[in-house]
Amino acid sequence: MALTQLPPVGPSAREEVPRRQPARESAARTYPRSLPVVPVRARGLTVEGADGRRYLDCLSGAGSLALGHNHPVVLEAIRSVLDSGAPLHVMDLATPVRDAFTEELSATLPRVWAESARIRFCGPAGTDAVRAALGLVRRATGRTGLLAFTGAHDRIAAAAPGGSVIRLPYPQDYRCPFGAGGADGARLAADRAESLLEHRGSRADGPAAMLVEPVLGEGGVIPAPDGWLRRMRELTAAHGIALIADETHTGVGRTGAFWAVEHSGVVPDVMVLSDAIGGSLPLTAIVHREELDAGRTGDRAGAFRGNQLAMAAGAATLKYVRENRLPERAAALGERMLAGLNAMAGECDHIGEVRGRGLMIGVEFVDPGAPGPAAGGSRPPLAAAPAAAAAVRRECLRRGLIVGLGGPYASVIRLLPPLTMTGEQADAVLDRFTDAVAAVSHGALQRAPGPLERLGTPRRRGPSGDAGAPGSPGGWATPGAPPPRGTTSHPSPSNHPSTPKEAGAAFPA
Repeated sequence: MALTQLPPVGPSAREEVPRRQPARESAARTYPRSLPVVPVRARGLTVEGADGRRYLDCLSGAGSLALGHNHPVVLEAIRSVLDSGAPLHVMDLATPVRDAFTEELSATLPRVWAESARIRFCGPAGTDAVRAALGLVRRATGRTGLLAFTGAHDRIAAAAPGGSVIRLPYPQDYRCPFGAGGADGARLAADRAESLLEHRGSRADGPAAMLVEPVLGEGGVIPAPDGWLRRMRELTAAHGIALIADETHTGVGRTGAFWAVEHSGVVPDVMVLSDAIGGSLPLTAIVHREELDAGRTGDRAGAFRGNQLAMAAGAATLKYVRENRLPERAAALGERMLAGLNAMAGECDHIGEVRGRGLMIGVEFVDPGAPGPAAGGSRPPLAAAPAAAAAVRRECLRRGLIVGLGGPYASVIRLLPPLTMTGEQADAVLDRFTDAVAAVSHGALQRAPGPLERLGTPRRRGPSGDAGAPGSPGGWATPGAPPPRGTTSHPSPSNHPSTPKEAGAAFPA
């Protein structure tokens, strides 16, 4: 077989490829354990497996595929670099591709940074960018400590020594650490941070930075209250501490604003960028105030900080998201999906909370018979139910829907569809998800009838272009799904945004 040829996809690929993987790779594999899919083709929201079945992908590379799989503008940008004969590896030398990316990225930044912000490219992983951000502010402040928050991504542990990290409570409604929830819980969380800074903020060994995710991603999809985030900005500024916003999961329009900090009006000192900025290819960067690195050169940043293909794909993605106003689209579709999920949750005692911002949505599953340790929010919190969440995820896959799983107890289903998803596709995702919840409850009800018995099965329809009618290759992924038990409708506001013409594209003929 020539080196330029791809391995053939035959009828045995479904069994042989996943069988060989554990024999060659380490036990660190994550997704193959719960998503037994062998993807061979993809476009937009749709992934086709080696078995010929099609799935609606609401995992989107852990949210890194802002435009979905193989968007035409991304493919064209990659082809243009390959066809040009340009070098693919250039360290940090200036190139037209690099210049185009920095120009496009600068156009998306907060206005106060428009002329003075500095962009620094890092290694290909988000941890590399966090490490670079911490190194930057530690040199600028002469201090080493870091303030982080409970539930934050584990890349913090990899980027900073454990002894130098102080964890603060992250405000949340349902599992408020103070048993209050809402505005009271956010105020108490801010008071805790202020109290700590009053004791340590001005000391020589005080914190150099505060690192915060505007929406906790793997921590359970928990949006930070805007007022709380503004107070964190005020506190850090008062104590000479750099505020680092980790936009790895939230950037490039996912939350309904191009950068999630824009919801609160906060301008941090540093932003950590990764995932979606590379247009599906590995690329990370930090953006920071100019004075933080004045006169500092020669920092070690790794060999792969000039990925030309990723910069080309990233520039095309940033431009498409900006010109087609996809953040606004994500906000409207997110409201639509949250409304449908909340309607379902109102009839389901196994769902503790539906939360999120834009197209970054989480549904937390709980055990209605096991109260949690504290009260707070609109309903008292119940014990997390990771087994129920895992079962719902399996049932989603049977119905042709790929979703993520997260949260500190692995009890939160994460929905991260591409920003190009159509309104019809959003309804199809809601239908399949609701049906999966009903199927899981149906098995439990054979032993103990409960409130989930009221849930019906939604109408079965496929989004145009990406999935077909029940039983077709583009419809339900696995034969033998539970029979219909009724219908469930979802809100369909007439003012949802129009769809970019590429958004619903099917696989090419």
